[in-house]
Amino acid sequence: MSETTGASYAAAGVDIEAGDRAVELMKEWVKKTQRPEVLGGLGGFAGLFDASALKRYERPLLASATDGVGTKVDIARQMGVYDSIGHDLVAMVMDDIVVCGAEPLFMTDYICVGKVHPERVAAIVKGIAEGCVLAGCALVGGETAEHPGLLGEDDFDVAGAGTGVVEADRLLGPDRIRTGDAVIAMAASGLHSNGYSLVRHVLLNQAGLALDARIEEFGRTLGEELLEPTKIYSLDCLALTRTTDVHAFSHITGGGLAANLARVIPDGLHAIVDRSTWTPAPVFDLVGRTGQVEGLELEKTLNMGVGMIAIVPEESAEAALATLADRGVDAWVAGEITERDDHDSGAALVGSYAK
Repeated sequence: MSETTGASYAAAGVDIEAGDRAVELMKEWVKKTQRPEVLGGLGGFAGLFDASALKRYERPLLASATDGVGTKVDIARQMGVYDSIGHDLVAMVMDDIVVCGAEPLFMTDYICVGKVHPERVAAIVKGIAEGCVLAGCALVGGETAEHPGLLGEDDFDVAGAGTGVVEADRLLGPDRIRTGDAVIAMAASGLHSNGYSLVRHVLLNQAGLALDARIEEFGRTLGEELLEPTKIYSLDCLALTRTTDVHAFSHITGGGLAANLARVIPDGLHAIVDRSTWTPAPVFDLVGRTGQVEGLELEKTLNMGVGMIAIVPEESAEAALATLADRGVDAWVAGEITERDDHDSGAALVGSYAK
């Protein structure tokens, strides 16, 4: 019998065998994220999570979020480093979920590639799994899609969705915030996963800096600095809710500190954050100085060194800082909640950054 010479999926650029090998390679990493509530293993059509575990709640509220890591993936692609981008993905999803006080439960991922390189896909999943461990959630499934013709052979993107749970009467948010509350800032690990379109435009396109160029103020290469994984605060925030009367959290992502903080400030109140309480890392100055980016534009785009905010009663601030210090989180009182004047927005930065 003669061999088939017609069109095939493989000839169109989709390698099913490579996809199967990628699944085999990632299984060991996914297994490390398992919680007791997870049923079955990788390879099914759906991930299963035993919801009877929620019976201990009086009124469980499910929290969900979805996100990606933006154009930071292009830095990973250029450097050929794939096992850190997963930390970013988990942070972007689960640190949104914990803002309302929810415990992260499980996550699924979506990886889209131009061509399946099994080891590369497995490295991405390894990073996601490691991030899930840091967030205390399970990775219950995902999807790897090969899109030849739409993406180049080395191109890829990642996205994820997560679910958490919080007791209804412990839900955090604007309703709890009061005048006089302290605004506690938690240090970012770097740029995190927002503003990379600006960062890449300024540093790589305009200035022509090479990713392997050593930057003295970083003490490492530009690429290593730009790929620094996003800090995952989920378990730190949950620890804070167990030891302190937390009123609200705010995850500082796209839009910057003031805009994200304003999202949790109720009508009639105003959050004032004093820039003089911290010094942004050198990477923020490099982007601003190199691109001649105005300060307000920089603050609207980048986190400026603050990745998460906790709002607590003034009398609880010391205990909150002690809890975070015990967990190795660099944190400080950065501001307070005041009455809102007619001209005030929900939140504002005042003063100048410490040198």
